[in-house]
Amino acid sequence: MENCRSEPPITLLPQHGLANLAFLREVVSVKLWKWEQESLPSLVHSIRTAVAASLSLAVARLFGLPEAYWAAIATLLVMQSTLSATVLISIAATALGALAGALVATYFPGNALVFAAAVFVLGLLCAAFRMERSAYRNAGVTFAIIVLIPRANAAWIIALHHFFEVSVGILIALALVAVWPERQAESAKQNVE
Repeated sequence: MENCRSEPPITLLPQHGLANLAFLREVVSVKLWKWEQESLPSLVHSIRTAVAASLSLAVARLFGLPEAYWAAIATLLVMQSTLSATVLISIAATALGALAGALVATYFPGNALVFAAAVFVLGLLCAAFRMERSAYRNAGVTFAIIVLIPRANAAWIIALHHFFEVSVGILIALALVAVWPERQAESAKQNVE
């Protein structure tokens, strides 16, 4: 097969070591490798997030949840947020999305108009309950996962499992934040950047 590209591919070969190093230094600016004091909060946050996500995955697997990866994904999302949404609101929004998803997947499978209407109603419900947009995001994503991903089990079982998986992730992330809080000076400095 002939190469259709007009430019030769960039390769990282030992004989081109200095040129490649200059290229990488120019293209990839990584503060962490400079080991500056200002890089420390990013390093600590990365460690905290990795610990929390791994712990969530382990706990979800320990409980035998079928899609334990959702616990880790939920943890990653919570750890990257500002934590302005409370635990109860996040869990309630996930429950709302799971309930709506189970209803729509059971009684209106594959109906795009009902899907659109349900997403709209979820938004109205979140606004009526004075939940933040992050709650609507949680409810909407949970709803879409349950309705749009075909599975062999009943929608109610999928919804219940997803609710537990995401709740484990949220609770583990918030427990880790309580046990290992970010230092305020680091957080404030990160938010300014």
